Amino acid sequence: MPASGLTVQGMNKDAQRLWYSSQKWMAAAFTAFSDGPMMKDMAVHHAGVAAEHLLKAYLADLHPALIVEGKDFSSLLHATGHGAHASGPRSQTKTIGLVEAYVRVAGILKGSMPVSRQELLPLAEARNGVAHAAFHDAAQVNAVFTTCLRMADSLLPGLPPLGDFWGQYQALHDKLLDIRVVEARVQLEGKLARARHVFSERYGHFSQEDRSLVLAAIANVSSPGYIDHDEPATCPACSSHGWLGGETFVSEAADTVLMTPLVFDCPACDLHLEVEELGMLKEPFAEELDLRVSPADFCPEQVGSRLPHGDDHPYNMFTGDEGTDENLMLNMYRLR
Repeated sequence: MPASGLTVQGMNKDAQRLWYSSQKWMAAAFTAFSDGPMMKDMAVHHAGVAAEHLLKAYLADLHPALIVEGKDFSSLLHATGHGAHASGPRSQTKTIGLVEAYVRVAGILKGSMPVSRQELLPLAEARNGVAHAAFHDAAQVNAVFTTCLRMADSLLPGLPPLGDFWGQYQALHDKLLDIRVVEARVQLEGKLARARHVFSERYGHFSQEDRSLVLAAIANVSSPGYIDHDEPATCPACSSHGWLGGETFVSEAADTVLMTPLVFDCPACDLHLEVEELGMLKEPFAEELDLRVSPADFCPEQVGSRLPHGDDHPYNMFTGDEGTDENLMLNMYRLR
């Protein structure tokens, strides 16, 4: 798996091999998808393999070492062009799986990755379920399949063009995504309607003054799940104080830290929106937020006013090292 050996298209041989492999698996997936219900298991399996190979092609195009299992030194030697020092042959190189490949690419693309981690899991489960247990959730076939299409569409522009990736299935690709957009918009409206109902049921009987006091008390309640950083934002359903969570990075144009929103949570009405839904709102949130803080002064766990709890909290809170704030530790276990 040498890092050199660029082709005429400007892509190294490892990335090129993975690109063509992904294209072949995707064509097989479309064929199975078109053959009817009896072949849908093959469709989700093949699409899952195609997605994994395209993710790896994206990483390998940056450097082949990025698709290697980090703890396997022999594989790293092959990936960096020093296979002569490896303890085993190149054929035994250990690479990462679908989920880890997604995590690495998503970390590079930031908010440009349209598929959330929650959406990736059914894809991984479907691919592995068919491969290892001949099982898949038939109700998830269309969702899993379109997840692969959306992910591929976000990756292909960042890779050198090696040909027509979708080929004769371009029309079917477009139709499936059109259906997906309609379904996603319907789901979003359903979420907003439910959130408004929840808010009304919880707080409709309060006076304005009492409601304001209650909402102020729950404003800093954290939702489960790790988020690099979050910023206060107005809920699109109930207009209460909610939280935009996302990943931070340093601006190349200015000495400041930016955040790419990935999720929105409202503790008042329980509204939860994923990255795709954020862009579908009638008044979308900004794609990038300037946190107006110098990178040298930035600490994701301390800049925001919301305090995470449970596994989300910085691990040093459990070490007992000098300087540990006991009150902060107690706040981690406050009632939600």
